[in-house]
Amino acid sequence: MMQLDDIKKNTTLINEIDWDMTPEEAVRLYLEWGNNWASGNYVIRSKNDVTHYFVINNWGEKPQIYLLRRNSEAVDEIAQFDLPDTLLHDFYESVGTHKGVYAIEGKIKTWLKQELSQI
Repeated sequence: MMQLDDIKKNTTLINEIDWDMTPEEAVRLYLEWGNNWASGNYVIRSKNDVTHYFVINNWGEKPQIYLLRRNSEAVDEIAQFDLPDTLLHDFYESVGTHKGVYAIEGKIKTWLKQELSQI
């Protein structure tokens, strides 16, 4: 599994990241094909349509950032790394103690884009 430093070295992968994709939108697009007409931004036609996006997984002891690759058949975890301690407060302030998988947003999204030189 890749780490943040591995992603930094892979310009092709960085350019494939959909910074606006959320876990909810990915489910709607790739698992609920009948709802695709509602958005108009994306149309999934086959398993060859792929999206790369980040999520924060808060099911463990400490929140982890994952880079996912999703198509209509599967989701693959291609990178995993810790949410930096400096951003834990912002994350917990937005979700409380609720476990789950969340979209990256706010300061976390800004930090990650800076780390990958996308800002």
